[in-house]
Amino acid sequence: MHVYAKLAIAVVTAGLTTLAGTPAQAAAGNGTEAVNVLTTGSLGGPNVAVGNVLSANLKSGTTVKFVSAPGGNTGVTCTASSFSATVLTNPAAGGTATESLTAQTFGGTCTANVPGVTRVQSIAVDNLPYGASVTGSTGAVVISGGSSLIQTTVKLGTLLGSITCVYRADLNKVSGTASNADNSITFTSQKFNKFSGPSTCFANGFFSATYAPVRDTSVAGSPVVFTQ
Repeated sequence: MHVYAKLAIAVVTAGLTTLAGTPAQAAAGNGTEAVNVLTTGSLGGPNVAVGNVLSANLKSGTTVKFVSAPGGNTGVTCTASSFSATVLTNPAAGGTATESLTAQTFGGTCTANVPGVTRVQSIAVDNLPYGASVTGSTGAVVISGGSSLIQTTVKLGTLLGSITCVYRADLNKVSGTASNADNSITFTSQKFNKFSGPSTCFANGFFSATYAPVRDTSVAGSPVVFTQ
């Protein structure tokens, strides 16, 4: 009798274990695949595959700013911007996924309210690709130059002709925050130091922008990307 009781307990325990699965499997919703940092469609949705390309435009109704002081208005503003990044690693949820930032553009209507400047001719991001990381537990996003320098070249028109202002990211990194509320990445007042250019180029530039929604463009329908 004691033998039968032990067998019954063993069977029940095994059944409960099978139903529960591991925490990561339960979150995945399919009982077979663990949830990774980057998923598509929903939290715990299909994992983003290594090699996929993530892209985003500037959040609707917002502008990208490159101004002379944190929270200031003197500088350059554009109504359009976008980025693309290739996923290099996508570990288990709570870890840090890594990417390669391969493209970033600025356009639309770009204006400048810098004294002596009449127009914005172009803004270019140099030395791509850059390294990028997203930490699922905090939503922290870090773009790092590594052996390359994170550099932006701004060409402006003035009453006396064209000038070129070159800026490099302070400490060779740019930090932001990912949010699942709107599948966004936000950068706020990230400091760039002037590397070269005449006195018309302000000494420091502070970069702010929100990109949303971030999408996995390697998947049909380009589903939005979540982090966890």
